Amino acid sequence: MKVISSINAFKEARHKIDGSVGFVPTMGYLHEGHLVLVRHAKAENQVAVASIFVNPTQFGPKEDFARYPRDTERDLALLAKEKTDMVFMPPAEEMYPQGFGTWVDVAKVTEVLEGAVRPGHFRGVATVVTKLFNIVEPTRAYFGQKDAQQVVVIKKIVADLDMNLDVVVVPTQREPDGLAMSSRNVYLNSEERQAALVLWKSLNLARQICSQGERRTENVRQQMTSLIQKEPLARIDYISIAHTETLEELAEIQLPALVSLAVYVGKTRLIDNIILRS
Repeated sequence: MKVISSINAFKEARHKIDGSVGFVPTMGYLHEGHLVLVRHAKAENQVAVASIFVNPTQFGPKEDFARYPRDTERDLALLAKEKTDMVFMPPAEEMYPQGFGTWVDVAKVTEVLEGAVRPGHFRGVATVVTKLFNIVEPTRAYFGQKDAQQVVVIKKIVADLDMNLDVVVVPTQREPDGLAMSSRNVYLNSEERQAALVLWKSLNLARQICSQGERRTENVRQQMTSLIQKEPLARIDYISIAHTETLEELAEIQLPALVSLAVYVGKTRLIDNIILRS
């Protein structure tokens, strides 16, 4: 497994590759959700590439950039075990050198949900992903459905800027009790870890209500809210029932629909989602 930290060195190595390249961009502190993406990249391409880069430009001033979990040695061991071919691991000054001043802004789909409560977040995501795609030149790039809005944004970048790659979305990986796998789960103590199950329970409630014929989103949202409010450690940031591509809120559920939420459990902010299908 080659580990490369320089953009120029990576480009040089990339140009020696014949055949398809599957790419998994990560911020490290890998879990099974990331490794499933790597397995897809490995199975569906001749070369599998992962990146590890905690991108400072997608964190707000009051967010957890400084304390975001990091364990590079463990990450590299996990990637080696999956037989990843190459790992791109640049320092921040390599990605954002002095004088850097070009940003990728995606309109509309970044202005709601996470974008509404995390100003500038998707500008950072869109810029770093565009840079990584330019450096890695993947045939296919792999993302988890857990970050549903990020997936919509990245698909739009690829379509709008005529990028020559496929975005492959892999279902959210969950713990046996349903909690969506996330690097931030490490912040939860045992009591909070149990309380965090309320996200998955509320999404399942939405699915159940919808399957029984309810189509008014306000009714679904109210029942989800009532369930979450019974958990004393949980505080709702938002609950959304939206169009899967435009992310516009729906008054009446039209399938498919994206049900997503952000909930604070203790001090940790967790997100999750499901897609309601016919």
